[in-house]
Amino acid sequence: MPVKAKELGALAVSKIAQAKKTGMHAVGGVDGLLLQVTKTGATSWMLRAMIAGKRRGMGLGSYPAVGVAAAREKARAARQQIEEGLDPIERRQRVRREAVANRASTKTFDQCAKSMLEAKGLGWKNDKHRAQWSATLQTYASPILGSMPVNEIEMSHVLRVLSPIWVVKTETASRVRGRIEKVLDYATAHKYRQGLNPARWKGNLDAVLDKPGDVAKVKHHAALPIDDVPNFMVRLREAVGMGARALELTILTAARSGEVRGAKWEEFDLESGIWVVPAERMKAKKEHRVPLSRQAMTLLKAMPREDSVSLVFPAPRGGVLSDMTLTSVLRRMSVECTVHGFRSSFRDWAGDRTHHPRDMIEFALAHTLDDKTEATYRRSDALEKRRILMQEWADFVVVARHEIRTGHGKD
Repeated sequence: MPVKAKELGALAVSKIAQAKKTGMHAVGGVDGLLLQVTKTGATSWMLRAMIAGKRRGMGLGSYPAVGVAAAREKARAARQQIEEGLDPIERRQRVRREAVANRASTKTFDQCAKSMLEAKGLGWKNDKHRAQWSATLQTYASPILGSMPVNEIEMSHVLRVLSPIWVVKTETASRVRGRIEKVLDYATAHKYRQGLNPARWKGNLDAVLDKPGDVAKVKHHAALPIDDVPNFMVRLREAVGMGARALELTILTAARSGEVRGAKWEEFDLESGIWVVPAERMKAKKEHRVPLSRQAMTLLKAMPREDSVSLVFPAPRGGVLSDMTLTSVLRRMSVECTVHGFRSSFRDWAGDRTHHPRDMIEFALAHTLDDKTEATYRRSDALEKRRILMQEWADFVVVARHEIRTGHGKD
């Protein structure tokens, strides 16, 4: 019968380790428990035991990170498994393999967001839209969800992101919610998580958050009253600067600010009086033909033009004018409205002061119509009908100074 090793205390084990005598040192307390000292002086615990008919060694951790009492506890647990017919070494290796596999298949929210942005690279409207997506997620979602495995994200976590901004930044919060939902949908599609999406609105967050429309009423773009526009145009035409001229064309064509600021000379046919805005610069991503009034033609023909510059309204240092340039014109003129608000002025004037069909007015604004109506207009483009509408608008807003001053302008 083998001699049972004397059970050594912590102090005795410490002396063995300090002596750095290479080899295996029995410490007792559990059969086969040894303190291993290598040639380099490193010390660790080893359990020698018969497993499935073979004598094998099982590491139990380094010393002194694992103390004497802890080493004996690990050794007893391993021997208990052996007595039950289990292989503690194989079991530990299997657990480690599963952990590695789980780490490989588990993705964090930030990792999924990045992968989704890259995967959908060709689906964004433009680089600015993609940057906005990334920025809102980084600002609001990442501090809370960023490092979390997506399979652990629940509604309570999403609420931690949304609740602080739901009332004070309702529109932003609503966008953040939608973007979180899409990232988690992406994660589900790639099997990184299972179950219902905790960021979905209907039947989920709508039960705990007020509807966005109830929290913050929609703020419409401030517009000048219809009859104030002619007086404003007199002042605007006296203003100098590229921003003033761009704003003037914006009003005359009822176009969006970005469409005018990015306008290039090759888009204009000044012979036939047509401006063709390419699809990539339109909100609806469809080419839009704009009939030019006489006043718009006069403005464009008076603009300086250089062969090396394609932009009609270039910024002082080159490139496209910023959206704030046109807004600054309004501020200098002390006018309390927005650039976009002039589109509302046009719509109000056309609806209240003319007999043009509503769909024609909406088409002139490049608004998305129902498929049937839009198909009808696009078949012929309704260009000449819209030319009449836009000329009437230009005649209304651009009148002689003496007519403005005496109140005899056109209705």
